[in-house]
Amino acid sequence: MQTAAASPRPASALPALVFTALVGTMAMMAFVAVVGPVVRLLGLAEWHAGLSVTAAGVLWMLSARRWGHLSDRIGRRRVLLIGLAGYAVVYIAMAVFVDVALRAPPAVFLSATVLVATRALIGLCYAAIPPTAAAQVADEIAPGARGAAMARLGTANAVGMVVGPAAAGWLAFHGIALALYVAALLPLLALAVLWWRLPDAPAADTVHHGPRATMALTDARLRLPLCTVFAAMVSVTIAQVVVGFFAIDRLQLSPTDGARVAGLALTAVGAGLIVAQALVMRLKTVPPARWIVIGALVSGIGFASSALVALQWQLLLAYGVAAFGMGFVFPSFQALAADSVEAHEQGAAAGTVAAVQGMGMVAGPLLGTLLYRWSPSLPYLFVGTVLLALSLVAAWHARSVA
Repeated sequence: MQTAAASPRPASALPALVFTALVGTMAMMAFVAVVGPVVRLLGLAEWHAGLSVTAAGVLWMLSARRWGHLSDRIGRRRVLLIGLAGYAVVYIAMAVFVDVALRAPPAVFLSATVLVATRALIGLCYAAIPPTAAAQVADEIAPGARGAAMARLGTANAVGMVVGPAAAGWLAFHGIALALYVAALLPLLALAVLWWRLPDAPAADTVHHGPRATMALTDARLRLPLCTVFAAMVSVTIAQVVVGFFAIDRLQLSPTDGARVAGLALTAVGAGLIVAQALVMRLKTVPPARWIVIGALVSGIGFASSALVALQWQLLLAYGVAAFGMGFVFPSFQALAADSVEAHEQGAAAGTVAAVQGMGMVAGPLLGTLLYRWSPSLPYLFVGTVLLALSLVAAWHARSVA
């Protein structure tokens, strides 16, 4: 278990991190909201959009651990500022290209290459933010009380998931390029806030005088957090990728109405996450492993029940229940990982968790579409089974350490 940090950090860092999580997620989701129209207007195929998302997930997976280790070596503040600066620069470059391309569409190969490359680089740069922010929270807050702080970050992400696409959709009525330009300003705003509000604390490696932390994916202390994050991300991305197809096929909707229902389902997801994480913030004494037991069970029931829906409201309810359970799970695996390691390993642990999160982001969409080809209900039944197994594993872990 982690020992107390050598020197306490000012508590004022958390609001700046929450703001960064909010606007960073808003910018990421704004791209998701407009990528469809951009792809169509530039004459690209749907798989080009899918490739851009996959490329971002792959670079996220490959770089998150390195960002976490780097934050241990040179300090959280420096890594956060570097990541946000790169995020902003690449996003601005993408917005400029889309603006110019929509006025005079270039060759399809060039458009596809630039979109995939910029989205991949955005994933590379933004991969620095979640693990470093989680490590910063772990630096400031004592073990056992981190779940509530992680839930504040999670709530900011959930609000960004809801507000980002809605704001981008409204701005897109005035111009798709305008929506991207406004989204590109958000990481710049976060950069300014972090520069102003985040203290420049000593790097963990300068405080710890022992060997430098090298966190393995097989580290026994992180088995439950890593199993949890992988199961959660696979489940969430499967649900995201199949919901539009499911609404069209199961509810017998047109493509336009199917997209609308999918958007409503994802809005219900954001609402469920916000409510659940508000409970985690309020009930600070509940151990993270217990939240994972409860959350995985509730979420598994919600996703599995999606296989039985026949009406639109039933689908929205199922997704809301599933997201409510996930709202317990997401801050808890981060808090559990932080509580399981030493102070000088926080960046490495958070980076390892984020890397496995990237693996889930890559594996989930591929697995979900493959299962959907067999049966529209099969992805939801699979996710329900995975989350039930996770709940049982977490319950066994909680009992073994009690």
